[in-house]
Amino acid sequence: MSSLPDAGAPRPPLYLVDASLYVFRAWHSMPDEFQDQQGWPTNAVHGFARFLLDLLERERPRHIVVAFDEALDGCFRHRLYAAYKANREPAPDALRRQFAHCKALCMALGLAVLAHHQYEADDLIGSALHARRDAGMRGVIVSADKDLSQLLLEHDEQWDYARNQRWGMAGVKARHGVHAHQIADYLALCGDAVDNIPGVTGVGAKSAAVLLAHFGSLDILYARLDEVPFLRLRGAAQMAVRLREQREHALLWRQLTTIALDAPLDGAPGDFSRISADPQMLQGLCDALRFGPLTRRRLFSAAGLTDTSSIASEFA
Repeated sequence: MSSLPDAGAPRPPLYLVDASLYVFRAWHSMPDEFQDQQGWPTNAVHGFARFLLDLLERERPRHIVVAFDEALDGCFRHRLYAAYKANREPAPDALRRQFAHCKALCMALGLAVLAHHQYEADDLIGSALHARRDAGMRGVIVSADKDLSQLLLEHDEQWDYARNQRWGMAGVKARHGVHAHQIADYLALCGDAVDNIPGVTGVGAKSAAVLLAHFGSLDILYARLDEVPFLRLRGAAQMAVRLREQREHALLWRQLTTIALDAPLDGAPGDFSRISADPQMLQGLCDALRFGPLTRRRLFSAAGLTDTSSIASEFA
């Protein structure tokens, strides 16, 4: 008998959290008054913990993946293009420590954590979602990153948690001017300054959207490149010349902007279900990071545990 759910049955959600985005956001927005027992700052951990607790309390997910970026300059994209993300300053040691604490916190709560030295968080999210589609799950991608919109299929959604904005596959065009499946080609054409991807010279966001609306994909665009000078597009003739001259670059940019669906998913439950929390690990983190009674209580409640130490501390 098939284990696939009935076609008309609700699809269980798989929450896929782009952790690094929320760690960085907390690092830049939270005051630096928080410190651990050794005197290192913990503002990013405190901010990330608040975000994570809000998400767990609000959604009560049964299946969840929290993906972290550990590839840094060892990502496979750097081997393709050495200048990939070269415009970013290396994370300071104080922030690197906090990334490790955030990952440990997720593990202590029984959440599936993914990180890999050759694949970015986007690739881990894409591979996890791809792995569970056949089981009838739908993805809820918790991130504002436009790159991740390329993963959206009919039943999926993306959630910018900070702005509380959600959109599905059909909503991508209103946000970016192209369909979800065109995002990688779109970024290959117009570039992505965030990741230091140049794009094709002279092709901006609007021009890229027009080209993809007409041709559908980068491959068809290059197969019918002779049509470009006749499009109602400012500078179309010169654009066709640059597209022809930079064809190899455009194809390389697409390799960089395409999310991998075959990244290793080692160390996580096969269906990414929540597992039992580790009370000793959670208690140790709360002590080491000097979480206050309210945060401790929320963490243990989210883990389905009772934190007797935080209760006692309130009456000490």
